[in-house]
Amino acid sequence: MYELNAPAKLTLSLIITGIQESGLHELEAEMVTITLADTIRLSEGKTQVTYRGDYPISPPPEEDLIVRALNTVGQSMKVDVNKRIPPGGGLGGGSANAAAILRWANFKDKNGGILLGSDVPFNIRGGRASVAGVGELITHLPYEDRVFTLILPPFGCSTADVYRKWDEMGGPKSCNGNDLEPAALELYPELGKWKMALEDHTGKTARLAGSGSTWFVEGNFPAKGFVVAQTTKENF
Repeated sequence: MYELNAPAKLTLSLIITGIQESGLHELEAEMVTITLADTIRLSEGKTQVTYRGDYPISPPPEEDLIVRALNTVGQSMKVDVNKRIPPGGGLGGGSANAAAILRWANFKDKNGGILLGSDVPFNIRGGRASVAGVGELITHLPYEDRVFTLILPPFGCSTADVYRKWDEMGGPKSCNGNDLEPAALELYPELGKWKMALEDHTGKTARLAGSGSTWFVEGNFPAKGFVVAQTTKENF
């Protein structure tokens, strides 16, 4: 039996710098890993993934990043996931799970990781980093002990749809540190009330995590309905 920790990724800033011919968006971002995390237990057996906890999802095997990561490292394992990172929350939960499998298998090939998802290369090592390109250009930065308060809406945002809406809107820039925020709010207007709830609770301007749906502010503001998380150091 192996027990793995899969910390969420929080994108503190996100600037879109260009679009490749393939349609993938290039960016400059600062990312950190935080204490909000999934717990993954591996045991011997034919590959089968069961999700429990706050988000007992059931993705098809061909879309499950844990299955794909196991295939990448040539392993077959029974997997039990205590899922605390919300799917579609902009916190890279699927990528965190895939990265945990790659770390367990001592697989550190960034090029192989990027095939699983743009956040996987960062999540393999975690900590704090500047990320560029389509997620493959990573400059690790000194650890900073910081605390954030998050609000997790009961719905997710489609990353692909948010980027598509950003294109349709002509590539708007945000004054709040995340260029995807205007597109996410246009596509999911209900995000606005969750942003307002966090701002009313903390008195601070909320920022969108990645493509959403999570909002966050820096600081420790515990209360029912909010999640307080600290930054974590690198995984190795």
